[in-house]
Amino acid sequence: MKAIMKRAIIGEEGNVFILVLVLLVLGGLILTPLLGLMSTGLIAGQVYEKKTDELYAADAGVEDAIWRIQSNNLTFDSNNYSYLQPLTVNGKSVDVVVYREDLDPTACGTEFTYRVLSIAATNDSGGTAAIDSSTTVDAHLVVSYMDFSALLDNALVSNDTITIQPGTEINGDVWLPDEEDLDNKGSINGTVKDEEDVLITWPTFEQLSAYYWDDVKHLEPYPTGYVLNIPSGTTQDSPYVIGPLLAGGDLTIKGHGWIKLDGTIYAKGNLFTNPTPEIHIDLQGHTIFSECEIQLNPGVWLHGSGCIIARNDIDFQPNLDSEGENFILVLSLEGIVRFNPGTDFTGCIAGEAHVQMQPGNTINWISPEGKGLDVPWGADGDELPPVTGLNIVSWEIK
Repeated sequence: MKAIMKRAIIGEEGNVFILVLVLLVLGGLILTPLLGLMSTGLIAGQVYEKKTDELYAADAGVEDAIWRIQSNNLTFDSNNYSYLQPLTVNGKSVDVVVYREDLDPTACGTEFTYRVLSIAATNDSGGTAAIDSSTTVDAHLVVSYMDFSALLDNALVSNDTITIQPGTEINGDVWLPDEEDLDNKGSINGTVKDEEDVLITWPTFEQLSAYYWDDVKHLEPYPTGYVLNIPSGTTQDSPYVIGPLLAGGDLTIKGHGWIKLDGTIYAKGNLFTNPTPEIHIDLQGHTIFSECEIQLNPGVWLHGSGCIIARNDIDFQPNLDSEGENFILVLSLEGIVRFNPGTDFTGCIAGEAHVQMQPGNTINWISPEGKGLDVPWGADGDELPPVTGLNIVSWEIK
């Protein structure tokens, strides 16, 4: 048996060497295309990674534009678009352009359509996949804005009931939810409308308080119970200028003379007036806002256009200048307006719970447009009120 095994082994020298040579030849044939395939895969992976980073960066540019739109942090030039500052995201340079597509400076509305183009670019200077490229995200948005213009289109508005006493004349439209809740003993030279004719979105305290709070939140508040004394000797030509002003609680305006508003007057409590004997307030388009009640007593004179807004009741008894070209909004968000001025009134009277018209008053309505009122009444040119809704209509990768 051993002899047979020895004879089988004899003559096998070099067989392994031949096998190694065969394997080397096969390896040489396979290695070159395999390395090429690996190189291509490596480059492709880098390209995919780069394009993914570009996509995420471009999407971040759209998100940044949405944030700026929602916070009204955009300034549009005469061509109706705004270039945002270049962003750097994922090491990519991102150029974002925002177009306001349906801008019509002659009309105000509740919605604008925006187009956002966000372009993320890669500028390679070296590397395996040193190829300049870019990814674009094209998005269309519909943005809704706080709009109370329908309210200002009327001379008299209530979200509940209205009482008009004898001898009172309303030259303008009247709106309330149900026409049957109007107790009219006076004269209405206009149209009485209710929810079946026109739907009015009633402003909330939260909406308007936030809107006017932005004007005064940076101020040091006056202590509650503060009395603002009008300096003696103030005149129409030399008034006492106040505003923006923040009162931490109740605020009383007292004295005799002229004051001119240069910003919002915001009281976290009640706002009272104590004329001795007369206080003249030049509104200059600004707003007096109270988180509680407002009392404008006889002896107070209001000049110019502006807004008187309170969360609760408003006792409105001042005199108004007789020019008839100014527009004043008197609005109680959650209470009653007791209306008994000493002169004719031009503008809009609105109360959430009730509007009570005393005998012998006259309300004249004119268009509030162009009067410079500081009130959110829809998207109008470059002056945009707070955003109330935003929908992404389309989002496309290019």
